Amino acid sequence: MERIEGAAVGRCAASPYLLPLTLHYRQNGTQKSWDFMKIHDSCDPAWASVCPSEQGTPPSWAVEERSVTILMFNSSRRSLVLVKQFRPAVYAGEVERLFPGSLAAVDQDGPRELRPALPGSAGVTFELCAGLVDQPGLSLEEVACKEAWEECGYHLAPSDLRRVATYKSGVGVTGSSQTMFYAEVTDAQQGGPGGGLAEEGELIEVVHLPLDGARAFADDPDVPKTLGVIFGIWWFLSHVAPGLGPQ
Repeated sequence: MERIEGAAVGRCAASPYLLPLTLHYRQNGTQKSWDFMKIHDSCDPAWASVCPSEQGTPPSWAVEERSVTILMFNSSRRSLVLVKQFRPAVYAGEVERLFPGSLAAVDQDGPRELRPALPGSAGVTFELCAGLVDQPGLSLEEVACKEAWEECGYHLAPSDLRRVATYKSGVGVTGSSQTMFYAEVTDAQQGGPGGGLAEEGELIEVVHLPLDGARAFADDPDVPKTLGVIFGIWWFLSHVAPGLGPQ
Protein backbone atom coordinates (compact mmCIF):
# COMPACT_ATOMS: atom_id res chain seq x y z
CA MET A 1 0.00 0.00 0.00
CA GLU A 2 2.75 2.47 0.88
CA ARG A 3 4.99 1.76 -2.11
CA ILE A 4 4.22 4.83 -4.20
CA GLU A 5 6.44 5.55 -7.19
CA GLY A 6 6.49 8.03 -10.05
CA ALA A 7 4.01 10.45 -8.44
CA ALA A 8 3.21 13.23 -10.91
CA VAL A 9 0.56 15.97 -10.93
CA GLY A 10 -1.18 17.52 -13.92
CA ARG A 11 -4.22 19.67 -14.53
CA CYS A 12 -7.56 17.87 -14.63
CA ALA A 13 -8.89 18.85 -18.04
CA ALA A 14 -11.81 16.40 -17.96
CA SER A 15 -12.95 13.83 -15.44
CA PRO A 16 -15.53 11.02 -15.46
CA TYR A 17 -15.93 11.59 -11.71
CA LEU A 18 -15.97 15.34 -11.03
CA LEU A 19 -17.84 18.21 -12.67
CA PRO A 20 -16.64 21.73 -11.74
CA LEU A 21 -19.43 24.32 -11.67
CA THR A 22 -19.92 27.93 -10.58
CA LEU A 23 -23.02 29.15 -8.76
CA HIS A 24 -23.80 32.82 -9.43
CA TYR A 25 -26.16 34.45 -6.93
CA ARG A 26 -27.12 37.65 -5.15
CA GLN A 27 -26.91 37.73 -1.33
CA ASN A 28 -28.36 40.71 0.54
CA GLY A 29 -28.06 42.74 -2.63
CA THR A 30 -24.43 41.81 -3.35
CA GLN A 31 -23.62 39.78 -6.47
CA LYS A 32 -21.43 36.78 -5.65
CA SER A 33 -20.19 33.53 -7.16
CA TRP A 34 -18.88 30.27 -5.73
CA ASP A 35 -17.05 27.39 -7.41
CA PHE A 36 -18.06 23.87 -6.41
CA MET A 37 -17.91 20.28 -7.61
CA LYS A 38 -20.60 17.75 -8.39
CA ILE A 39 -19.97 14.04 -8.28
CA HIS A 40 -20.73 11.65 -11.13
CA ASP A 41 -23.21 9.01 -9.95
CA SER A 42 -21.91 6.19 -12.14
CA CYS A 43 -20.08 6.16 -15.44
CA ASP A 44 -22.64 5.26 -18.09
CA PRO A 45 -20.74 2.75 -20.22
CA ALA A 46 -22.13 4.47 -23.29
CA TRP A 47 -20.52 7.91 -23.28
CA ALA A 48 -17.27 8.10 -25.20
CA SER A 49 -16.47 11.73 -24.33
CA VAL A 50 -16.48 11.06 -20.59
CA CYS A 51 -15.47 7.40 -20.57
CA PRO A 52 -13.10 7.20 -23.56
CA SER A 53 -13.19 3.41 -23.63
CA GLU A 54 -16.98 3.37 -23.97
CA GLN A 55 -19.65 4.87 -26.23
CA GLY A 56 -23.13 6.36 -25.87
CA THR A 57 -25.16 8.96 -23.97
CA PRO A 58 -24.07 11.45 -21.33
CA PRO A 59 -23.85 10.22 -17.75
CA SER A 60 -26.06 11.45 -14.95
CA TRP A 61 -24.53 13.69 -12.31
CA ALA A 62 -25.61 13.43 -8.71
CA VAL A 63 -27.90 16.26 -7.63
CA GLU A 64 -26.41 15.67 -4.21
CA GLU A 65 -23.55 13.30 -3.48
CA ARG A 66 -24.67 10.79 -0.87
CA SER A 67 -22.55 8.30 0.98
CA VAL A 68 -22.72 5.97 3.93
CA THR A 69 -20.19 5.08 6.59
CA ILE A 70 -20.23 2.27 9.15
CA LEU A 71 -18.75 2.23 12.62
CA MET A 72 -18.33 -1.42 13.65
CA PHE A 73 -17.50 -2.77 17.09
CA ASN A 74 -16.10 -6.30 17.15
CA SER A 75 -17.26 -7.66 20.49
CA SER A 76 -15.09 -10.79 20.07
CA ARG A 77 -11.96 -8.64 20.09
CA ARG A 78 -13.38 -5.61 21.93
CA SER A 79 -12.12 -3.45 19.12
CA LEU A 80 -13.43 -0.86 16.69
CA VAL A 81 -13.12 -1.80 13.03
CA LEU A 82 -11.38 0.84 10.92
CA VAL A 83 -9.77 0.84 7.51
CA LYS A 84 -6.71 2.58 6.18
CA GLN A 85 -5.86 3.42 2.61
CA PHE A 86 -3.73 5.67 0.45
CA ARG A 87 -5.42 8.93 -0.51
CA PRO A 88 -3.75 10.75 -3.44
CA ALA A 89 -5.22 14.13 -2.46
CA VAL A 90 -3.79 13.79 1.05
CA TYR A 91 -0.41 12.80 -0.39
CA ALA A 92 -0.31 15.79 -2.75
CA GLY A 93 -1.39 18.07 0.09
CA GLU A 94 1.45 16.83 2.27
CA VAL A 95 3.95 17.46 -0.52
CA GLU A 96 2.67 21.03 -0.87
CA ARG A 97 2.65 21.56 2.90
CA LEU A 98 6.25 20.43 3.31
CA PHE A 99 7.52 21.88 0.04
CA PRO A 100 5.41 24.98 -0.74
CA GLY A 101 5.04 25.68 -4.42
CA SER A 102 5.29 22.05 -5.52
CA LEU A 103 1.84 22.17 -7.08
CA ALA A 104 2.01 25.74 -8.34
CA ALA A 105 4.20 24.81 -11.30
CA VAL A 106 1.66 22.37 -12.71
CA ASP A 107 0.74 23.29 -16.29
CA GLN A 108 -1.36 21.87 -19.08
CA ASP A 109 1.51 20.32 -21.04
CA GLY A 110 1.31 17.13 -19.04
CA PRO A 111 1.83 15.64 -15.60
CA ARG A 112 4.81 16.97 -13.67
CA GLU A 113 6.70 14.65 -11.39
CA LEU A 114 6.62 15.68 -7.76
CA ARG A 115 10.08 16.51 -6.44
CA PRO A 116 11.04 15.69 -3.83
CA ALA A 117 8.82 12.65 -3.48
CA LEU A 118 7.50 11.59 -0.08
CA PRO A 119 7.03 8.03 1.18
CA GLY A 120 3.60 6.60 0.51
CA SER A 121 2.81 6.70 4.23
CA ALA A 122 2.37 10.48 3.87
CA GLY A 123 -0.91 9.81 2.06
CA VAL A 124 -2.30 6.96 4.18
CA THR A 125 -5.27 7.79 6.42
CA PHE A 126 -7.38 5.90 8.96
CA GLU A 127 -11.08 5.96 8.13
CA LEU A 128 -14.39 4.26 8.77
CA CYS A 129 -15.67 1.79 6.23
CA ALA A 130 -17.62 3.90 3.73
CA GLY A 131 -18.94 4.14 0.20
CA LEU A 132 -20.95 6.22 -2.24
CA VAL A 133 -24.65 5.63 -2.77
CA ASP A 134 -24.34 5.09 -6.51
CA GLN A 135 -26.40 1.98 -7.24
CA PRO A 136 -30.07 2.61 -8.04
CA GLY A 137 -32.54 0.56 -6.05
CA LEU A 138 -30.39 -0.02 -2.98
CA SER A 139 -31.34 1.50 0.38
CA LEU A 140 -28.75 3.27 2.51
CA GLU A 141 -28.67 0.22 4.78
CA GLU A 142 -28.09 -2.13 1.86
CA VAL A 143 -25.24 0.01 0.57
CA ALA A 144 -23.69 0.02 4.06
CA CYS A 145 -23.89 -3.79 4.27
CA LYS A 146 -22.30 -4.09 0.82
CA GLU A 147 -19.40 -1.83 1.83
CA ALA A 148 -18.88 -3.71 5.13
CA TRP A 149 -18.40 -6.91 3.15
CA GLU A 150 -16.23 -5.48 0.38
CA GLU A 151 -13.93 -3.41 2.59
CA CYS A 152 -13.86 -5.35 5.86
CA GLY A 153 -15.16 -8.84 5.09
CA TYR A 154 -18.07 -8.73 7.56
CA HIS A 155 -21.50 -10.18 6.77
CA LEU A 156 -24.21 -7.72 7.84
CA ALA A 157 -27.95 -7.47 7.27
CA PRO A 158 -29.81 -4.15 7.18
CA SER A 159 -31.50 -5.12 10.46
CA ASP A 160 -28.05 -5.23 12.12
CA LEU A 161 -27.56 -1.51 11.59
CA ARG A 162 -28.35 1.37 13.90
CA ARG A 163 -28.54 4.79 12.29
CA VAL A 164 -26.28 7.23 14.13
CA ALA A 165 -26.58 10.49 12.20
CA THR A 166 -26.94 12.15 8.82
CA TYR A 167 -24.86 15.27 8.23
CA LYS A 168 -23.31 17.48 5.58
CA SER A 169 -19.68 17.17 4.57
CA GLY A 170 -17.52 19.00 2.06
CA VAL A 171 -19.85 21.98 2.40
CA GLY A 172 -17.48 24.34 0.61
CA VAL A 173 -16.73 22.05 -2.32
CA THR A 174 -19.29 19.29 -2.88
CA GLY A 175 -22.17 19.88 -0.48
CA SER A 176 -22.26 16.15 0.24
CA SER A 177 -24.58 14.26 2.57
CA GLN A 178 -23.40 11.26 4.59
CA THR A 179 -25.23 8.85 6.86
CA MET A 180 -23.37 6.99 9.59
CA PHE A 181 -24.48 3.59 10.85
CA TYR A 182 -23.34 1.52 13.81
CA ALA A 183 -23.19 -2.27 14.02
CA GLU A 184 -21.87 -4.74 16.55
CA VAL A 185 -20.08 -7.67 14.92
CA THR A 186 -18.19 -10.79 15.97
CA ASP A 187 -15.35 -12.78 14.47
CA ALA A 188 -17.93 -15.33 13.29
CA GLN A 189 -19.36 -12.70 10.93
CA GLN A 190 -16.02 -12.05 9.25
CA GLY A 191 -16.22 -14.41 6.32
CA GLY A 192 -13.82 -12.67 3.95
CA PRO A 193 -10.57 -10.69 3.91
CA GLY A 194 -12.08 -7.39 2.88
CA GLY A 195 -9.61 -5.04 1.26
CA GLY A 196 -11.97 -3.48 -1.28
CA LEU A 197 -12.56 -4.32 -4.92
CA ALA A 198 -9.33 -4.81 -6.86
CA GLU A 199 -11.17 -4.20 -10.15
CA GLU A 200 -11.98 -0.69 -8.90
CA GLY A 201 -8.39 -0.06 -7.86
CA GLU A 202 -9.12 -0.30 -4.15
CA LEU A 203 -6.33 -1.34 -1.81
CA ILE A 204 -7.66 -1.24 1.74
CA GLU A 205 -6.29 -2.62 5.00
CA VAL A 206 -8.63 -3.58 7.84
CA VAL A 207 -7.53 -2.27 11.25
CA HIS A 208 -8.89 -3.45 14.60
CA LEU A 209 -8.43 -0.65 17.13
CA PRO A 210 -8.44 -1.96 20.74
CA LEU A 211 -11.15 -0.27 22.72
CA ASP A 212 -8.85 0.69 25.57
CA GLY A 213 -6.76 2.77 23.16
CA ALA A 214 -9.61 4.36 21.21
CA ARG A 215 -9.78 7.63 23.17
CA ALA A 216 -6.06 8.29 22.84
CA PHE A 217 -6.22 7.38 19.15
CA ALA A 218 -9.01 9.88 18.53
CA ASP A 219 -7.17 12.64 20.40
CA ASP A 220 -3.74 12.10 18.79
CA PRO A 221 -3.20 14.87 16.20
CA ASP A 222 -0.27 12.99 14.69
CA VAL A 223 -2.46 10.08 13.55
CA PRO A 224 -3.92 10.96 10.12
CA LYS A 225 -7.64 10.23 10.27
CA THR A 226 -10.97 11.54 9.09
CA LEU A 227 -13.42 13.54 11.15
CA GLY A 228 -15.78 10.57 10.85
CA VAL A 229 -13.34 8.42 12.83
CA ILE A 230 -13.14 10.99 15.63
CA PHE A 231 -16.89 11.51 15.73
CA GLY A 232 -17.55 7.77 15.55
CA ILE A 233 -15.21 6.97 18.42
CA TRP A 234 -16.63 9.67 20.67
CA TRP A 235 -20.20 8.65 19.82
CA PHE A 236 -19.35 5.06 20.71
CA LEU A 237 -17.70 6.04 23.97
CA SER A 238 -20.73 8.12 24.92
CA HIS A 239 -23.57 5.89 23.72
CA VAL A 240 -22.35 2.28 23.63
CA ALA A 241 -19.27 1.80 25.81
CA PRO A 242 -21.06 2.66 29.11
CA GLY A 243 -23.37 -0.30 28.56
CA LEU A 244 -20.67 -2.86 27.83
CA GLY A 245 -20.01 -5.47 30.44
CA PRO A 246 -16.56 -6.11 31.91
CA GLN A 247 -14.03 -7.76 29.63
